[in-house]
Amino acid sequence: MLHSRGRVLDVTSLDDLDRRLAEGVRSLAGWRVLRLDLTARGPALLERSLAQSLFLGCEFAEGEDDAVRRAGGVVLHAIPDVPVDPYRAGLYSPAELYDAPRYEDTLDARAYAWSRRGAGPEDALAMALHDHHVDAALGEWVAGREVVGVMGGHALERGSEAYADAARLGHTLAARLTVATGGGPGAMEAANLGAFVPGDASGQASAALDAALAAVARVPSFRPDIGAWARVALDVVEATAGGRASLGIPTWHYGHEPPNPFATAIAKFFRNAPREALLLEVCTAGIVFLPGAGGTVQEVFQDACENYYADRTSVAPMVLVGRRHWTEDLPVWPLLQALARGRSMEPHVHLVDSVEEAVAVVVAEVTRRVGG
Repeated sequence: MLHSRGRVLDVTSLDDLDRRLAEGVRSLAGWRVLRLDLTARGPALLERSLAQSLFLGCEFAEGEDDAVRRAGGVVLHAIPDVPVDPYRAGLYSPAELYDAPRYEDTLDARAYAWSRRGAGPEDALAMALHDHHVDAALGEWVAGREVVGVMGGHALERGSEAYADAARLGHTLAARLTVATGGGPGAMEAANLGAFVPGDASGQASAALDAALAAVARVPSFRPDIGAWARVALDVVEATAGGRASLGIPTWHYGHEPPNPFATAIAKFFRNAPREALLLEVCTAGIVFLPGAGGTVQEVFQDACENYYADRTSVAPMVLVGRRHWTEDLPVWPLLQALARGRSMEPHVHLVDSVEEAVAVVVAEVTRRVGG
């Protein structure tokens, strides 16, 4: 298939390549030719200008890859013994990551095991290329969407009231916005579940959401059996008609946090630092922070730093849910208030006690920004 990404064209089938060449194109500038057997296409390619073209994971007849390089093309061959595609053109689906009955045999598990074995130079290159291409695919996916983030702890169990609250938050927000999370279990999964289950225009909790919550509660945690935890979620996904799109941005850096199957698009990274930065960057409609621990606190202050230095038009709202948690259990709020004082971010930092209040704040902020 041929995709347009700005000035970049992704060519992923020989049919597309042949059709394009038959149209008489003279320059392949901006083309990314991905994983194709080009052993019979060398002469046709070399008749064109190849400056600023990319050939990723392709096969060539002997010597023709060097000829392509001399003509100005960039050739990067397939990297052996790598479980992921370093040159992938899109985000992951849950089915791709959970592609085997046993979790230990899935792509997700194999990729994590590979990343932990002590990477050599080729493995490090494959990880860097993979994350670069996932980053590009993420940029394409969020383009034109108004994205709101939901952050929270990974340890929150299905069947708890807090999990149901997070699901209702995602469900209500998804009526107006695209929900994004860190893509893992706990509060992140709950928000993606709520976003996925269809609802009416009001965004109020539906009978379908209650049924989905009851179904996943049969396996409360991903510990000790990730496979059982994922299967019950995948069953809900399969049984749900008209599921809504949402985004998960997990990382293999935290291998103990499997990706949740309710995010319809998954941008999974090997390196956590760029993943964290991108997760905050795509949330143009702001972020709701549910109670969490170390990871959530890190995200709060990483987001606060971005807002601290942002100009008035670039501030994204921050909504902390749980007054006692953020003022007593983990007293983040007083420091956040002190940082915000006198800055452009000050009126856009909020502390609330319920998911209903959080939704109202996000909607008001988005309405203000669009209207202003």
